[in-house]
Amino acid sequence: MERVLTKGNLTPSKDTANPKLHRSVKVRNSQWPLHLSLWVYVIVILFPLLWLLLSSFKTNREITVNTWAFPSKFNFDNYKAAWQSAHIGEYAFNSLYVTVAACLLTILLSAATAFALSRMKYKVLSKRIYGLILMGLLVPPGALFIPLYRLVNDLHLYDTHQALILVYCTYALPITIFILHAFMQSVPSELEEAGIMDGLSAAGLFVRVIIPVSMPALVTVFILAFIGNWNEYILSQLLVTTESLRTLPTGMATFNDGYRTNFASLSAAVIISIIPVLLVYMFLQRQIIDGMTAGSVKG
Repeated sequence: MERVLTKGNLTPSKDTANPKLHRSVKVRNSQWPLHLSLWVYVIVILFPLLWLLLSSFKTNREITVNTWAFPSKFNFDNYKAAWQSAHIGEYAFNSLYVTVAACLLTILLSAATAFALSRMKYKVLSKRIYGLILMGLLVPPGALFIPLYRLVNDLHLYDTHQALILVYCTYALPITIFILHAFMQSVPSELEEAGIMDGLSAAGLFVRVIIPVSMPALVTVFILAFIGNWNEYILSQLLVTTESLRTLPTGMATFNDGYRTNFASLSAAVIISIIPVLLVYMFLQRQIIDGMTAGSVKG
């Protein structure tokens, strides 16, 4: 006996009853190649770091014989040797001093410049000056090495930390001004008008209104400049020759030349140099993202 189809037993399936759920399942199923590609990318990026970390606990013989194996025991003697014998602690202090000083000077100059270009009422002049500053982003860094060397030498700043601080600041200014200018343009003008009504001058508006509001962008440019300055090698090698003034990247290169076969201690030295930047980025990565996107929407 055939079953009679009535209106009551013609119930749609769950997928057809909920088209949004059906669509989300299709989208999820279509994204697995992207997720797989991202996982492969992460593994490729992190594998050298993991290998370097494991090598820092090995002996030189283990690195040579069992290159890809885990260390037989986790030995911290390599870190002790790198810190004491290779003067990694002294190089790290030099890098910290130069990096922080250059970052603070960069933020001071770029914030003041971005404020003047974005909030002062000289539109034509501001656009021209802003365009000239952005031209600095188009110049290859290597094209300026020889002029910078001659300029630093003529100013009697060669082989000093002051030379590195000024040069690092100069290289960071265009991109820093670009980020802060975009952010400050999104600051509501009502805040400035309220400050003017309270009797604030231009300097007062900058210090008491613009700087506090722009703190997310300031944190972002500080972190980006910190990471770039901490890892910089070529300019430090070019402008500083005294052993006691070397920064961490150039100091490790000298350490490698002096101990060609001591790959274990060199691996430990590299891990030590990575730790500060890794910690800064781990704890402040949200501020980086917020600062980069904060000025993208006005209002």
